[in-house]
Amino acid sequence: MIRIKSFLLSVLATFFVVCSFSSPALSADPTEELRPTLDGIMAIITDQMFTGDEHKALRRSKIMDIAHQGFDFQMMSKLVLGKTWKTIDAQQRTIFEELFTKLLENAYIGKLEDYTGQVTKYTGERVKGKKAEVSTLMENNGLTLPVNYIMIDSGTGWKVYDIKIEGVRLLRNYRAQFKSIVKKEKFEGLVRVLEEKNADFAKEGT
Repeated sequence: MIRIKSFLLSVLATFFVVCSFSSPALSADPTEELRPTLDGIMAIITDQMFTGDEHKALRRSKIMDIAHQGFDFQMMSKLVLGKTWKTIDAQQRTIFEELFTKLLENAYIGKLEDYTGQVTKYTGERVKGKKAEVSTLMENNGLTLPVNYIMIDSGTGWKVYDIKIEGVRLLRNYRAQFKSIVKKEKFEGLVRVLEEKNADFAKEGT
């Protein structure tokens, strides 16, 4: 009887050890995974060393280095292009991803740069399966800017794949525009439009 009990205890102990190592790790809270990325971006924007137009290129470079850690720009590019993504080759996908990431930098980071003394407030979080939406509010000298981050559990952590600024989702807005352009001017026409848009942003910043 003692031997049987010892055997059963040994089996149970082995079972729990195996389960503890084989069970997939739970993903961290979406808000807590997003926080370091946003804090890092805001730290660069508000750092006196990088303020002013003369430091814009360096400031943007540092901001995007941080953004790449928390944003899935490849997924964003794939989703915004829709069916067209499947019709283009690897080189074209790379070109589009670079141009679209630059456009997001100009549209999203450009907005945040107007809020130089801001405070980020995390106002809510909704999680449904592997998707989540984290709501934030940017406050600066009486001005407020609501920015929500749409995230997905990539298996290695939560990543942003869409942004909602003042109630407008960037991907939905751009997807409709891009679909219309591709229909009229093919993929090559869309590339030209993105190049022109980014060039216009560059001129505005000079």
